[in-house]
Amino acid sequence: GLVGSEMCIRDRHIDLNADMGESFGSWVKGNDEALLDVISSANIACGFHAGDPDVMAKTIKLAKKRGVGIGAHPGFDDLVGFGRRRLNIPIETIQNQIRYQIGAIKAMANAEGTTITHVKLHGALSNMCSENYELAKACYEAVSSVASEVPIMALVKTKQQEAVEKLKAKWVGEIFADRSYNDDATLVDRSIPGAIISDPITAGARVANMVSRGAIITKTGKEIKTKIDTICLHGDTPEAVNIARAIKDALEKSGINIKRF
Repeated sequence: GLVGSEMCIRDRHIDLNADMGESFGSWVKGNDEALLDVISSANIACGFHAGDPDVMAKTIKLAKKRGVGIGAHPGFDDLVGFGRRRLNIPIETIQNQIRYQIGAIKAMANAEGTTITHVKLHGALSNMCSENYELAKACYEAVSSVASEVPIMALVKTKQQEAVEKLKAKWVGEIFADRSYNDDATLVDRSIPGAIISDPITAGARVANMVSRGAIITKTGKEIKTKIDTICLHGDTPEAVNIARAIKDALEKSGINIKRF
């Protein structure tokens, strides 16, 4: 009965990740320090869509001090568009841009006496890879060519998962805390009302429910069974820290602790 199912969840843990290091020069974005107190893995911008060498170094220092995972977060070379614009670039160029960005963050981590723990694609590049198998495969081949020792964070039940499995790459499965899902496991478009879940209590309860059931729960209530290793929340929203705390609380109440994968 219930006690049995509760007991098997008691011992469980999950990774909570957020994008950060997105400030640039004197321009500040996000509340990285407060978020780092709650999350277990950080996806750090590599200077192409956001961030700069000083911001990268500072963010790595802060993450290392708290024992938070340090992820390379490469995106399109598009500071003005924050990496959220779909760019039509030759695949080879995208591969080289990914290698270049991972190289930068590896060097910065080495300088701090630490190493990166994972790689996760950013923004439009990630969205395109979740729809396009060939692109996902090319991007992940580029990742493997310079960082095969660390897992790739892949969006479950998308072309990203297909690509990492086909490449036999190390990977961890990711879901979003603050985005609604369509019935085919894609994200509801940002322009549609309800696509972004900004209420911390709603987000927390929803994530705890999905992790407990081992499934994505879509906006129509459909359950898509999947492995869930890590939960992503967007660090650049005003309510990010509150959402992170609410998720952590809701998970802990259902016996699931936040812990690096």
